[in-house]
Amino acid sequence: MVALTLGDPAGIGPELIARLLARPETTAAANVVLVGDPWLWADGQQVAGLNVPTVPVASLAEVRGRTGIAVPAFLAVDTVRPEQVQRSVAQAPGGASVLQVLDHCMDAALAGQIDAICFAPLNKFAMKQGGLHHEDELHHFAEHLGVTGYFCEFNTLGRLWTSRVSSHIPLKDAVTWLTQPRIEAAATLIYRSLQAAGVAAPRVAVAGFNPHNGDGGTCGREEIDIIAPAVAALNAAGLPVVGPFPADTIFLKARDGEFDAVVTLYHDQGQIAIKLLGFSQGVTVQGGLPIPITTPAHGTAYDIAGQGRANVSATANAFAIACRMGASALQAR
Repeated sequence: MVALTLGDPAGIGPELIARLLARPETTAAANVVLVGDPWLWADGQQVAGLNVPTVPVASLAEVRGRTGIAVPAFLAVDTVRPEQVQRSVAQAPGGASVLQVLDHCMDAALAGQIDAICFAPLNKFAMKQGGLHHEDELHHFAEHLGVTGYFCEFNTLGRLWTSRVSSHIPLKDAVTWLTQPRIEAAATLIYRSLQAAGVAAPRVAVAGFNPHNGDGGTCGREEIDIIAPAVAALNAAGLPVVGPFPADTIFLKARDGEFDAVVTLYHDQGQIAIKLLGFSQGVTVQGGLPIPITTPAHGTAYDIAGQGRANVSATANAFAIACRMGASALQAR
């Protein structure tokens, strides 16, 4: 069972979900339930020029045993009024709506009512205006789900995944987050997550931190003192991780199929590469949570919201990963 949400009401999310649910292969892949405001769902269909049938349900608890899953279920909620939303503008009511819907889905996942969540693009500024007290949605998810261990965002493009040792922090602070335990945790987490997504023997590489991989210590010693020992410890634990490799060439190797995953050491080190390789296809996976949560890696695209031009490819990819990981989690229970 996979829950879908409409994302930021002012962005392209409702249109994307309409396009996704119009595809027969979507409901063939999972028992799908859409959670959102009825008026917003109607608006998304109108923008997409589609009419997507759904079956109303009164709660997420009743979706598990339903028949006829070729038609998605729809749980109507009231989180925001039309007059509170201005298309293409980040506003507090929209951010609060996103938080309310996602919290409802996470509660259902904790209760065993759904197996995965795929959410349409959201806007962090709107969410912070609307009550988000963390640096990003991942930290909100982790707190809500009671996570105490290591967690991080994965960005994926086809078979290539990336994880991060640090994420939404000022770049000047990235070096303070660069520790051997965090590198080991990031590599282990993405290795296990790739296995859950269907890769039997993931090939994971770790990027260097300094220019030219530190040039033997003349341009920084993090590769020698921190990263290489972390890789050695991972190998000793039985994980076939390799590296560090210079950050300006590691993605050439990954692009050419040498690796399934790259552990990056700060946000833009991996994000620039992944988005350049395929901005309209990428997916963000919320790693380290007790339930699979995925979303397209692009944003709310305010510049084209309401124009019927949104590309559903990344959303379809995010949904596919949620299905694979959700099925794996269900089998493990």
